[in-house]
Amino acid sequence: MEPLQSYCRGLLLPGERQSVEPMAARLAPGHVRRMHQSLHHVVADAPWSDAELLAQVRGSVLPLMERQGPICAWIVDDTGFVKKGKHSVGVTRQYCGPVGKQENCRVAVSLSIATEAARLPLAGRLYLPAVWAPDRERSKPAGVPEEIGFPTTPSMAWDQIRSPLEAGVRNAPVVADAGYGNDSKFREGVTEAGWRYLVGVPGTTTVWPPGKQPLRKKPWTGNGRPPTLLRRGRNHRAVTVQGLDHFYNWYIGDQR
Repeated sequence: MEPLQSYCRGLLLPGERQSVEPMAARLAPGHVRRMHQSLHHVVADAPWSDAELLAQVRGSVLPLMERQGPICAWIVDDTGFVKKGKHSVGVTRQYCGPVGKQENCRVAVSLSIATEAARLPLAGRLYLPAVWAPDRERSKPAGVPEEIGFPTTPSMAWDQIRSPLEAGVRNAPVVADAGYGNDSKFREGVTEAGWRYLVGVPGTTTVWPPGKQPLRKKPWTGNGRPPTLLRRGRNHRAVTVQGLDHFYNWYIGDQR
């Protein structure tokens, strides 16, 4: 327990580099080598499960949060961590949110729940870019399991949502930016689970205005998969999200 406490304290102390060696120097200036070995054991060798740890935190903190008010949102996000070099797992040149541009960094997908007064992380997982997934010469020395493929960030987020949902955490609207909202499978998965969502989408995304969805050529009886062939008439036209403003202006005027 003490090595883990030291590692957490080292992460919170001021300093640009948060790797084991400089952290050991800040924590124990007179015993750097011994502290370095202790911290390295926590990171590289000590068996522990982040999922179990977060589940324990959730069980302790969530009841206290809900005393102050109900859960109002499940928040899906990803965060970039600027990282020099090329050997740390997942590091590559990609968009990094904290600096607002392409940068050498790592990205983690996270899931949190929030009330009006507080927010609690439920899950987090490092994203493995496409350049890493097939490169065993690079990923094996970094400790990446061979069975890890290349999941997209929306598929990772949906996997994170499933676990607390199955554990009985109360659902709420899913909130995410356009990186997730632009993925139709992610939106469909949330809808099929019976949830509502509030996500960003590009203005060029096409949608069906209310009451303008095309009818199916064959009625669905409820057995098997719904028929996919659609019957489109003159009034069954998809519009872009940007074009919805024009539709609503026409629709409201027509109803008057």
